[in-house]
Amino acid sequence: MLGMALAAIDGTIVSTAVPQIVGDLGGFSVFSWLFSGYLLAVTVSLPVYGKLSDTFGRKPVLIAGIALFLFGSVLCAAAWNMAALIAFRVVQGLGGGALQGTVQTIAADLYPLKERPKIQAKLSTVWATSAVAGPVIGGLFAVYADWRWIFLINLPIGALALWLVVRHLHEPSRNRRAAGAPRPRIDWAGALAVFATGTLLLTALVQGGVAWPWFSAPSLGLLAGSVVLGALTVVVERRAAEPIIPGWVWQRRTIASVNLALGAMGLLMVAPTVFLPTYAQSVLGLGPIAAGFVLSVMTLSWPVSAAFSNRVYNRIGFRRTAIIGMSCALLILLAFPLLPYPGEPWQPALIMLLLGAALGLFQLPLIVGVQSTVGWAERGTTTASVLFCRQVGQSVGAALFGAVANGILASRLAAAPVPGLPDDLDAISHALDDPGRLSGAATDYLRRAVDAAVDHVYLGAAGAAALALLVLVFVAPRRFPVLPEEPGDDAPAR
Repeated sequence: MLGMALAAIDGTIVSTAVPQIVGDLGGFSVFSWLFSGYLLAVTVSLPVYGKLSDTFGRKPVLIAGIALFLFGSVLCAAAWNMAALIAFRVVQGLGGGALQGTVQTIAADLYPLKERPKIQAKLSTVWATSAVAGPVIGGLFAVYADWRWIFLINLPIGALALWLVVRHLHEPSRNRRAAGAPRPRIDWAGALAVFATGTLLLTALVQGGVAWPWFSAPSLGLLAGSVVLGALTVVVERRAAEPIIPGWVWQRRTIASVNLALGAMGLLMVAPTVFLPTYAQSVLGLGPIAAGFVLSVMTLSWPVSAAFSNRVYNRIGFRRTAIIGMSCALLILLAFPLLPYPGEPWQPALIMLLLGAALGLFQLPLIVGVQSTVGWAERGTTTASVLFCRQVGQSVGAALFGAVANGILASRLAAAPVPGLPDDLDAISHALDDPGRLSGAATDYLRRAVDAAVDHVYLGAAGAAALALLVLVFVAPRRFPVLPEEPGDDAPAR
């Protein structure tokens, strides 16, 4: 849990210190890569670490991940300009990819099926706590100390996690290689191909419509390059003796359906995590702290719902439990556009509270279920593929829904009653932060435009929820083929 906290809090702690970092190092035009670079490194490294943990064991991969993350933290604290800080954030992300996937896999290794919901709920609590505490801690360091402490604080936490893992994590000995068999080889060509493909694709999705227009040469070039490299990756992986992304990940119906369903969940998660804070500040007029609270209530109900999900899936199965959770999420997302304008803060907070409960009932049964259908030697790869698809879904969602929001705003502002209004979501948010610059009519018009844009984003998120439901209904098997936990056990399918 301490190891996972390193990766979880690092995704949010930097956000509130950006003004201080930019003021010290410069580079305002590229500061978004502090987040994008970290996300890219985490995402593209997940499949590699999953395969390595299946080949060489979880403990050495986790130790290497913590050490690399701490090394990246030291480098970040010593950064002398924005380019160096972005590069060192990528190093951090490479360590963070090992932490995210390997910790989830270790939880499945150490705990039997009936106990996994409790430990997974505790891991979810780590993410929930980090989502709330990260921005607060980052702001305190930026105001009362120095932004470099945001990275140095990782050192004592990581050192304690490293000591605990080295001393107390004892993996069962497993006969993964027959006597006289050749040592397993690392598919370095496949790892490089996966890295390159993922980097080009995610860069196109993250920066498209932001750093350059969607149909510009950079976007089209990156997308075309990712397609070519993707085809090359398939060829390389088919010829590899120990491929990083084995073909069975997509050939097995259970794993493929869970990957697609959680990819759709990654899509819909963009609506609350990216657009709700803007809605709370621009439409409801809340401050940053109050806006963060509206979002954070989702992280309160999620782990509670996840902890109790085993009582549901033990009765009706993994697939049906997930269908119930996503059906509720679909209805909740459709309810958001029905909120009154401007409304009260408790109304979207209630929506988020219910959405967290629904998604806790959806995600955990699928993760526990798919981990239970594979043996130890395939569990790391399976877990990494699930997390990889969820991360890619979030990147696609950010690009897709960002285009939707900006398109709605552009159409509304084209018919604005007064000229000279800002023309994108970020510029509108800044203008509404200083309402004295605008007339009362212009301010109200902008608030309504943001309200309409976010409503359409939530409708898009509801479409992603419907997609997840279609996958569960028509692609996922009716019962997950759960393997016996011990030799000789007869574990029923769920």
